[in-house]
Amino acid sequence: MQLHGKTIVITGAAQGLGRAMAETLAGQGANLALVDVDEGGLRETAELCAKSGGRSRGYAADVTNEQEVEALFKRVHDDFGGIDALVNNAGITRDGLLVKARNGKVETTLSLEAFRNVITVDLTGVFLCGREAAVWMIEGGKPGVIVNISSISRAGNLGQTNYSAAKAGVAAMTVVWAKELASHGIRVAAIAPGFCDTRLVAAIPTTVRDRIVSAIPLRRLARPDEIAQAALFVLQNDYLNGRVLDIDGGLRL
Repeated sequence: MQLHGKTIVITGAAQGLGRAMAETLAGQGANLALVDVDEGGLRETAELCAKSGGRSRGYAADVTNEQEVEALFKRVHDDFGGIDALVNNAGITRDGLLVKARNGKVETTLSLEAFRNVITVDLTGVFLCGREAAVWMIEGGKPGVIVNISSISRAGNLGQTNYSAAKAGVAAMTVVWAKELASHGIRVAAIAPGFCDTRLVAAIPTTVRDRIVSAIPLRRLARPDEIAQAALFVLQNDYLNGRVLDIDGGLRL
């Protein structure tokens, strides 16, 4: 897909990877619909996109709310005259061991709330946005691309029952959608980042972060712009479909 003048929806665009992808795509001349619940962060991202030469507009919306998502995609379609691509990036973590015990006594368990919160944002939100993007692409009668953000944690990572389950689900949905939507000219692929230098990872205790970095063959965290370059590749390569690209510096969980 040639990106100049194309309308791309990016969820979770107020910070981190979403912001980096927005800046990169703005530099390609894309029109960007920036989505997040953080309106202040959206304004900051929009300013950065303007400096990169792209046209953008912020939309405050909760990707877990079906009515809000439906209204969001209609607004984007009406504002920009169509939807060409979606970067399904919004996500959260609520890490914790399934059961934490010491000397045969259980101290804590992973709460149902923590499990549901992550599944709702990271899996249900991806489903809702992917579905609505596909609706508008098909009814618009032109080809499109959906880029889902999974994670290498989909393989199963210690302390991430909820996140691993959600990201494994995102990877599976990617394959299903690629098969179902190809006849409509819609490609679907996913990116699975490793550990990235974002605020999310910065919140990890230094000793734990150092241990993570030491396990990465490249001995460093990914830069957000490196994940953004992967998103650009997926969007531009018209034969990439139904695959999950691991961008992890060689780390294996």
